[in-house]
Amino acid sequence: MKTIKPFLILATAATVAGTSLASASDIVSTDAYRWHGDTITQGEYFATAPGEFEIISTYHAQPGYYMPVEQQWKLKNDISSYPRLTTPNRLHAAIYNMGLDEMVNAVEPDTTLRTGKEWAGVWTRDVSYSILLSMAYMQPEASRISLMRKVTPTGRIVQDTGSGGAWPVSSDRQIWTLAAYEVYKVTGDKEWLRYIYPIIKNSLEDDFLTVYSPSGLVKGETSFIDWREQSYPRWMETVDIYDSEALNTTVVHIQALRILAELEKEFGTDKDARRYEAMADAMAKAVNDRLWLDDKGYYAMYTYGRNNPIVNPREETLGESLAVLYGVADDERARTITENVPVTPFGAAIFFPQIADMPAYHNNSLWPWVGAYRAMANAATGNEQGLMEAIGAVFRPAALFATNKENFRLDNGDIATELNSSNMLWCLAGNIAITHKILFGIDFTKDGLAFHPVVPKALAGERKLENFPYRNAVLNITVRGYGNEIKSFTVNGKKSDPFIPADARGKKNIVITMADNDMAPLKVNRTANVKAPLTPIATLSNSPELDGPGVPANNLLTWHPIEYIGHYIVLRDGKPVAETRECSFDAVVPGEYQVIGVSTDGVQSFASEPLTNYTAVVAEFPGEVTVLSSSEVSYQPEKAVGGYRGKGFVELDRSTAPVSLTVDVPADGEYGISFRYANGNGPVNTENKCAIRTLSVDGKRAGVVVMPQRGVANWNDWGTTNTVRVPLKAGKHTLTLDYRPENTNMNINTNHAIIDRVTVKKLN
Repeated sequence: MKTIKPFLILATAATVAGTSLASASDIVSTDAYRWHGDTITQGEYFATAPGEFEIISTYHAQPGYYMPVEQQWKLKNDISSYPRLTTPNRLHAAIYNMGLDEMVNAVEPDTTLRTGKEWAGVWTRDVSYSILLSMAYMQPEASRISLMRKVTPTGRIVQDTGSGGAWPVSSDRQIWTLAAYEVYKVTGDKEWLRYIYPIIKNSLEDDFLTVYSPSGLVKGETSFIDWREQSYPRWMETVDIYDSEALNTTVVHIQALRILAELEKEFGTDKDARRYEAMADAMAKAVNDRLWLDDKGYYAMYTYGRNNPIVNPREETLGESLAVLYGVADDERARTITENVPVTPFGAAIFFPQIADMPAYHNNSLWPWVGAYRAMANAATGNEQGLMEAIGAVFRPAALFATNKENFRLDNGDIATELNSSNMLWCLAGNIAITHKILFGIDFTKDGLAFHPVVPKALAGERKLENFPYRNAVLNITVRGYGNEIKSFTVNGKKSDPFIPADARGKKNIVITMADNDMAPLKVNRTANVKAPLTPIATLSNSPELDGPGVPANNLLTWHPIEYIGHYIVLRDGKPVAETRECSFDAVVPGEYQVIGVSTDGVQSFASEPLTNYTAVVAEFPGEVTVLSSSEVSYQPEKAVGGYRGKGFVELDRSTAPVSLTVDVPADGEYGISFRYANGNGPVNTENKCAIRTLSVDGKRAGVVVMPQRGVANWNDWGTTNTVRVPLKAGKHTLTLDYRPENTNMNINTNHAIIDRVTVKKLN
């Protein structure tokens, strides 16, 4: 790209923008920026569109940041074959055309969709969200080929590499299902439907046994927020993330179940269709029962903990938006969500409030494609002002940075985050979706195209979208006026319902005249950027003053003080038992204890790491050995000294026989079973070698045991698996770990760990 000196840009922009600045009223205005006429102004900087194929900007990035800021976009590719937008606002047209231009860049020579300028290859969640936003109909063939790349040799959806070795710590792969079905809705290709059906069914059936929680929610990492330290407390290990239950991942699974029910009606049985529909309904109920926060007016981000999970009351924008768009939230809750999601001057955060001691990436940031989902959710509920600010939060960075960047800082709107890229696929897909799916209201269904335009009064006028392909038809669409109600809908001059059937052919000239209705006034929860208090660090220890008959060991809970704190909440077994300004609590009642710090304005920290003084039964496996050798890892005895306990440890590999041991529990009750393990087959933050086994108690399946990676060759780094809750009678019980087909991980070949001992802990 030719470099233009800042003073030349300034002069050109001032000349072009002068009339708009003088005469145009604000389209969007916040404490951070203004969109007025064909210009966006942020402090001393502005960006404007001299024409529909050019954007120029005066913005300068934070000094010293590794990535330069583009100060001009000019059309480079031929976009004449794509839908052409005519709009009264030149900046809108330029931002839309920039999305098309960068979309052409994103199609690789092998007809796959590139994730971003800095990110080669196809990633399951990135490409799937992009397909759902707009690529399914803008690039149907590249979408189809890209999705086919994300299927394992065993016919399952690929979970991208991630925390602890991918699936099941990360469990949002079902977004592929939603994207694959979207391609079908666009194309009507029954062969494609027949291809995806077994992949979806096999993947979901494995998920049922591995990531579906008894609570009714889905276990695993929050969808797309895959840098664990960016959104979870520091004490949480990857196995703790597996055991958490995320709002947005669960909503994705609800929609995947509904799609599978549709596929069963096509290829399977009505009985299975009803089964999957019932599962989806039950899961949606669990979301509403367990995650809805009445005092906040939105859903909690996820549950977390160990034996007694609690909710993280943070707001998470993608999950809230998906809950609205996929009908998990009823109409009343949907409106309430759009009114209560915290919105900073730059837009809605990925989650809110922020983590104080964590840099910007998912934390303290905005991602435009998530902003596009927020815009669609506001459009669906008729929150006009929320919609305008959501559109502005996507258009502001697109204009100022002259590209579709991946993410921006929440506090100043800059690109100086931990990692960034230009020409990001899901961001340009969201840019395009705002025009097509909101302002023109295009909605793909399996039977045809429905139209539900939502045009805020600030964008009133006439817009045209020409050469929009739909199966065997080509549509020229005109939308006039404003509002969210249609006054008239004509096709080739004849009145019609706002629907184009799937079998339509030839050219269709569609004119939609809006009712110019005022949408019901809904509020926007504008707020400053807020950071939560630091997470308390607590310990349990013996107190001589508390010793006595029936008093457990480790009976004094203490924690480090946190500056500027209002008070602390003490939890026992996930429930509040005290509020205090002190830094200690008498833990004389056995339980699992945590501490939450609360700021003077009521913002909560994460809860501290769970600590328990319940009595435990610890047992070693018979036949432990001290030296092992396998095709993957050679163990040297001296490297294990001090690592394992007892005589040694037991190896679990795909080819090893099931391992069993007997435990003797002292009393009837509910118990938590966990194992001490090591997995040195990969790093903590990437790859795909999480080990998985099925646990049986007295020959009956009890659940799965997940052993995430703990570091490359870190066979001395011992951790604890997830806890499987089982009701047990007093006496002896046989525990067995074995490898089953549903335990196949994403690596397929390496599913390997070593285990040292089992802990059986009474939970009540």
